[in-house]
Amino acid sequence: MPASPPAIADDSSVRSDGAVGGPSFSPLYRQIKGLLITRLQAGEWRAGEAIPSEQELAARFGVSQGTVRKAVDELAADNLLVRRQGKGTFVATHAEEKIQYRFLRLTPDKGAEALGRQLLDCKRQRAPAWIAKLLQMRAGDPMVEVRRLLHSGGQPVVLDEIWLPGDLFKGLTAEKLNQHRGPFYGLFEAEFGVHMIRAEEKIRAVAADADSAGHLQVPLGTPLLSVERLSFTYGDKPVELRRGLYNTSNHFYRNELN
Repeated sequence: MPASPPAIADDSSVRSDGAVGGPSFSPLYRQIKGLLITRLQAGEWRAGEAIPSEQELAARFGVSQGTVRKAVDELAADNLLVRRQGKGTFVATHAEEKIQYRFLRLTPDKGAEALGRQLLDCKRQRAPAWIAKLLQMRAGDPMVEVRRLLHSGGQPVVLDEIWLPGDLFKGLTAEKLNQHRGPFYGLFEAEFGVHMIRAEEKIRAVAADADSAGHLQVPLGTPLLSVERLSFTYGDKPVELRRGLYNTSNHFYRNELN
């Protein structure tokens, strides 16, 4: 286990330069939150595993239990940790039912459903410049490209193109993707230690070209919703670029604003 950091004085706030007080300060619980994220990033507690109790963490960091609780509360609100009544606090995982589909916002006009999945392709290639820039790679670096369809009631509704850094996803194959029954993000964290914790999306309307029209079984020029997503892991490192083309004739894109 990595060595524990030095104890932090249990003040209500500390300035970013280390001095107490002043107009520019960092609340102590935010410092503890940062230390916990560092531990998560280092893999000390893996997805789905329990973290130490608040009492243990308070002793480790030399702060009050209330300070730790506030830091853990924020991490839970950020969907990095999950509290389970009577069991403790666990590292969030995309294999968990409440979390696994939080990045998929396509909702049927009526009722609820689980979308079926059809893998079209999984191949390794060199990253073109525009993908490399978004994933903070160099043009020509190895990457993995995945194409798939999502089905609703036997009809294709989403055509996904997914690009992943090759160095983080060595050994990712079509066989692995087909064998995995849960969401891809669950496989990514379990097999490759890559945990998607947040995403940025760009949404626009487009017309179906020949390729997308053929896969989605719609006429050429049909209006589609294009959702381009850049997903990040700890340290705000981009680790996945995804472009989905959605047929919204019987579905809508759901979002919640806080």
